[in-house]
Amino acid sequence: MSRRAVGDGRDEQALTAYVERFGDVLTDAGMPRLASRIFAALLADEDGRMTAAELTEALAVSPAAVSGAVRYLTHVGMIGKERERGSRRDVYVVRAEAWHDAIMSRDRVMNEIMRSMSQGVDAVGGPETPAGRRLQLSVDFVEFITRRLGDIQEEWTERRAKLMAGWPGD
Repeated sequence: MSRRAVGDGRDEQALTAYVERFGDVLTDAGMPRLASRIFAALLADEDGRMTAAELTEALAVSPAAVSGAVRYLTHVGMIGKERERGSRRDVYVVRAEAWHDAIMSRDRVMNEIMRSMSQGVDAVGGPETPAGRRLQLSVDFVEFITRRLGDIQEEWTERRAKLMAGWPGD
């Protein structure tokens, strides 16, 4: 699984099992299967950076499958793509803030969903109708969650600073 030298303290069998288990959890949560495994592999990789060839080898899948999965992961903001220095190869990188970025980037999508559902309230005859009440309740819920995400963002910024204080390189 890893590109690291033997004797670095990593248990390759346990690492492979972890990637599969965590990949299954992400798949059960709705992420495509191979994208789940790739994200888990990158997250568990020592430097969080792997080329498509390394992912293909580590997960025993085709290069075409890796290509589609990393395209999905970059699109949803879970990983980034960088050019390997002095090479034409792309390196896929999981950022320490992958979860944060993916969740917080949903703000734009949530606003669009809210706008669309609001239009639906009127289209179904207003909030006095059963469909209108369901849609309005959905709008209110999404609006509530979006507001709370802003509060959570502020709390997380403070907490992250405390957690990362003293990390190497800081």
